[in-house]
Amino acid sequence: MKLPASLLLILAAALPLHAAAPTPNRATVIIAVGASGEETYSGPFSTWAANWQKAGDAAGARLITLRDGQHDARDQMQKALNDEPKESTAPLWIVMLGHGSFDGREAKFNLTGDDLSASDLAAWLKPFQRTVVVICGFSASGAFLKPLSAPGRIIVTATRNGAENNYSRLGGYLSETIADPAADLDKDGQTSLLEAWLAAAQRTADFYKNEDRLATEHSLLDDNGDGLGTPPDWFQGVRVVKKSSTKQAPDGLRAHQIQLVPSATEKGLPPELRDERDKLERDLAQLRETKATQPVDEYYAKLEAILVRLAGLYREGAKAEVKKPEEPSN
Repeated sequence: MKLPASLLLILAAALPLHAAAPTPNRATVIIAVGASGEETYSGPFSTWAANWQKAGDAAGARLITLRDGQHDARDQMQKALNDEPKESTAPLWIVMLGHGSFDGREAKFNLTGDDLSASDLAAWLKPFQRTVVVICGFSASGAFLKPLSAPGRIIVTATRNGAENNYSRLGGYLSETIADPAADLDKDGQTSLLEAWLAAAQRTADFYKNEDRLATEHSLLDDNGDGLGTPPDWFQGVRVVKKSSTKQAPDGLRAHQIQLVPSATEKGLPPELRDERDKLERDLAQLRETKATQPVDEYYAKLEAILVRLAGLYREGAKAEVKKPEEPSN
């Protein structure tokens, strides 16, 4: 159905404005490199960590790196999380790269020294009221998904369960796509976590296909707090096209609103406007899910109301940028 002309004008007004960005709220990225076990894996894990560090530097994030061979890595992870603000407009990223294990009861991320269990990490994250992104780039990591899942969290696992315990490659590919402009599906000038994950999952699938191997890892994304996760083949572009049996909102909406390296436009929006924009975008996605069940006029009236507010938010963001005082020079 063709959109009314009035809605087309609103859509044009809602397009992001390219403005110089103020100093952004600073995200924290904790990069934990697990015990390699064999020399074969040490090099790849270090490379993956370096890729994340490079992306974190580009984002101006605060970086904390726990390396292979660091015997107190688990304790340092706990200390880093204890020291982090529990409420903030800036996201906290936890990136775990290496090997994992699952004995049928407890899932663990293998570290030099004491391993990190899913239950311990879940307990340490419980006080956080800010956005938390957890990248489980290791074997058997699917068993981490349900314990860690919660509202306000985005969880990526390299596997769909704890039984997929062979060496996983998803973490390596995601380290390459997290800030890769080629993964920007919607061409908004930044690569969201969702876009990076979809690209990494495709590269993972291509590896097994090209090597004529049986795929031993199947990644999941959870960002609606239901602890179930959604596989990448449920997406077409950045939208879920398959229906689940639950009534929860589909995964992917929140992950598409998070990016490690934001564009100038994204950084130009004050935090309060960004939060409202994100809520409106989620409302828009949920409205689209009900289109077939609503009268046409009623649907477009609701659509127009959301788009008008979105356009207003970007205008407010542009005004805030113009009024922003210059930072004193040193």
